[in-house]
Amino acid sequence: MPELSVEDRDRVARLAERVRAPLVDRATALAALTHKSWVNEHRGEGFEDNERLEFLGDAVIDLLVSEYLMTHFPLAREGDLSKLRAAVVDEPGLAGIGRALQIGELLRLGRGEELTGGRDKASLVADAMEAVIAAVFLDGGLAAVHRLIDPFLEESYSRAVNGSIDRDFKTQLQEQAQARYRSSPRYRVVAEVGPDHSKTFEIEVELRGEVLGRGSGRSKKDAEQAAARLAVEALAALPLESAPASTEAARAPELPPEPPPVVEPAVASPRGRKAKTAKVRKAPAGKAPRKAKAGGTRKIAARRVRD
Repeated sequence: MPELSVEDRDRVARLAERVRAPLVDRATALAALTHKSWVNEHRGEGFEDNERLEFLGDAVIDLLVSEYLMTHFPLAREGDLSKLRAAVVDEPGLAGIGRALQIGELLRLGRGEELTGGRDKASLVADAMEAVIAAVFLDGGLAAVHRLIDPFLEESYSRAVNGSIDRDFKTQLQEQAQARYRSSPRYRVVAEVGPDHSKTFEIEVELRGEVLGRGSGRSKKDAEQAAARLAVEALAALPLESAPASTEAARAPELPPEPPPVVEPAVASPRGRKAKTAKVRKAPAGKAPRKAKAGGTRKIAARRVRD
């Protein structure tokens, strides 16, 4: 590892102050802040990017969160614990921690990432945050990592304990889209960055032809969740609208009013009595009217004539 420049030593010192850890191994701390795009532009200089540390940091934070959930949910099944863990620590959550610590401004990025706003990309900041967690772990163990991330996870832990945690934004968006517009959102992959073993996907979600969110993630599922989260927030900021015209057209047409019953005219009585108006009976709904009985007729049993 080459000697650190004055700028890099200052970079590590500011990181140590923000994570409240000594970070004695400055080379490892600097690697946590180094994106592969920077290393690609400085080949042969002996620098290391943060991908290996990212791998370790991901395992460390999973261990800490798993320990917490195992302690507070002794009867929960493995599948439920996995869902809770994924909800407590996901890419948007890690990116939020990284932004709170202003990790983005400390990163060493290549020119391409710098020009495309890499310092604020959720996926890039989340990956760097995992690498920083690994550096803190190697410097001070699990206790140091607890001191770093527990304050940021208190709200998520509280929501998990109360049973109110819900980070399935795709389901939320689907329900809101159906309730408001009787329409479903559509997801589209707009970019794939990186090698096959470590790709980052960027996905847009649109509703009725309008893009409501664009998210990124290390899997298509994570990217869709990130995009759906932005779309849910965008819908929440919009005023409630009346149903679209297509919804009105989809309603069943109203049936015409039932015609009034036909009344037969009065018939004069042959004996000069007062004429009476024939009464009209309506058959019960769903039943055919009864047949009138033939008046004055009887069945006559035929007798067998004896020889």
